[in-house]
Amino acid sequence: MKRTNISTLVLLAVIGGVSGAFVETGLAAAGRPIILPPFTLAVALALIGGIVVWLAVPIRRLTKGKAKAPIDPFYATRVLMLAKASALSGALLTGLGAGIIIYLLTRSVVPGVGSIGLAVSTVVGAGLLLAAGLIAEHMCTIPPGDNDDDESGKKTVRVRP
Repeated sequence: MKRTNISTLVLLAVIGGVSGAFVETGLAAAGRPIILPPFTLAVALALIGGIVVWLAVPIRRLTKGKAKAPIDPFYATRVLMLAKASALSGALLTGLGAGIIIYLLTRSVVPGVGSIGLAVSTVVGAGLLLAAGLIAEHMCTIPPGDNDDDESGKKTVRVRP
C-alpha cells in the first residue's frame, strides 16, 4: 500500500474549503442561518486522532522488534486503513473549517469572536486528526531492512499468524 500523497491531502483541503465557503454563502443568500460547528466536534476529532495513534503503538513495537507477542495481520491492516481514512477526512474537515473562517472574515459585518473561535477550534481539531492519521500510518510501515531473502534472491516478508 502506498503512503498518503501530500497532493491528495492538499486537494481534499481545497475541496473542503471551497465547499464550506460555498455552503455558507448559499445558506446566507437563502436567508437561513449559517452552519457553525460546535466545540465538541473539535474535541471529538482530537480524541479520535489520539485513539488512532494509540491503536498503532503495538504495530510500531512489532516493527521495531520490541513486541513480546505477534500482532494479528488483520489488526494491522485495519489500523492502517483507519489511519489513512483519518488523514483523508482530517484534510477534508480542515479545509471545511478554513472555508467557514474565510466566509466569516469576508462578511461586511464582522461576526462575534465566538463564531470565529468555533471555526478555528474545528480547524485545530481536524488538523490534529490529520496529523494523527499520518503519524499512525507511518507507525504501521515495515522498515526496509525487515525483509528476508530466500534462495532465489526474491524478497519475502515474514508474516506471523
